[in-house]
Amino acid sequence: MSTVGNTPRWLAVAALAKIKNGAYSNLQLNQLINDHQMDRRDINLLTNMVYGVIQHRLTLEYWLTPFVRHPHQIDPWVRELLLSALYQWQYLDKIPQRAVFNETIEIAKVKGHPGIRRFVTGVLHQMDRSGLPSFDAIKDPDERLSVTYSMPIWLIQELRRQLGAEKMERILSSLNQPAKQALRVNPALSTVEDVTTVLINDGLTITPSEISPLGLIATDGQAINTEAMRYGMFTVQDESAQLVVPALNLQPSDRVLDACAAPGGKTTQIAASLDAEQGGTVVALDIHANKVKLIGQNAARMHVADRVEATELDARKVETQFNAESFDRILVDAPCSGLGLMRRKPEIRYEKQLQDSLNLQRIQLAILTAVAPTLKKGGIMTYSTCTILQQENQDVITKFLADHPDFELQTTPTERDLKTDRTEKTLSIYPDDYLSDGFFIACLRKK
Repeated sequence: MSTVGNTPRWLAVAALAKIKNGAYSNLQLNQLINDHQMDRRDINLLTNMVYGVIQHRLTLEYWLTPFVRHPHQIDPWVRELLLSALYQWQYLDKIPQRAVFNETIEIAKVKGHPGIRRFVTGVLHQMDRSGLPSFDAIKDPDERLSVTYSMPIWLIQELRRQLGAEKMERILSSLNQPAKQALRVNPALSTVEDVTTVLINDGLTITPSEISPLGLIATDGQAINTEAMRYGMFTVQDESAQLVVPALNLQPSDRVLDACAAPGGKTTQIAASLDAEQGGTVVALDIHANKVKLIGQNAARMHVADRVEATELDARKVETQFNAESFDRILVDAPCSGLGLMRRKPEIRYEKQLQDSLNLQRIQLAILTAVAPTLKKGGIMTYSTCTILQQENQDVITKFLADHPDFELQTTPTERDLKTDRTEKTLSIYPDDYLSDGFFIACLRKK
């Protein structure tokens, strides 16, 4: 009787087949972890395999191609099985090749029929005998970079054009490193010291963030599963994302608009800086009713619900519900391509095209234009995205300012004085800078 049916390798193959068919990697993983009793070691292996195969898919497919004569004739799960075997063999040093091959063949035997088992066995043994094809055989330099780093050619070319060859390659290299488990302490309820102590007592290793005063980096465990998380002492939020709200320079009595708020991470960060008794409020908008509900739930968990008004509304129609000069501060954390999140959501790299950024630019500009009249004179509007392409970042700000002479660009502040040598007033955090998400932040003051 085979026991292979609930192993991390079996589950990884099932997850990868679904993700290739359009499912989100993080949702698939969360579901598998919730549905199966696994210890920390198995969870880590499952997570590593799923993200690893997605991150390195173009590389793995390049290696596999010479050994599969009729690729369109094999079942999708068999392809994912072979790619996951390749990933383990080439990238996971602690797992012996024999163990990888044996379990891969066993999965093929149990999940498929004898013909699939023979096919998988033959491919694995042939790869072992012949060795894998070299990247040096790829003559085109952009195609070679694409296969080496598993990145689409259009993105390589665009990053080179915008940032230069050296910076482009540093970014590509950094994106295949594991994402950090970053946390933001909730100052409405706790302190950095208290959260650190609680999580260390729960068996996690905690180090302070180098870029965010409220940020912590957790290893050796899942912070999301702790009582401290459930109680709202902290939330999971990337270090770069934590820089956005401080750029608003909030006062306790401010009335703030969070124009694109769901799921509410930045909403709760804003709310923690406000004082309800002094009239401090954040109006958090989202276009979808279920996401508005999620904002409310997060506000309650973080103990700031008394300062949050979650409202179902398209930010482009803000004038239908709010008068001119209604807000002291506005945050537009705009819908974007998410290309700064490729380390955390690796499938993004295969799903996006340059045209997506150009289409989003129109939406981003429309939101800024719609909310601008609701900002008081002297107020700050902060624009942010989690992408690294100038089409959605610098170009949006340039076009907005050209049409709105009553706004001026200010230097984006950071509490830790990051990138003080930069020449531009906006702040671009690239994935290689601090091994955090890529982010863009601009601060606009209404004259």
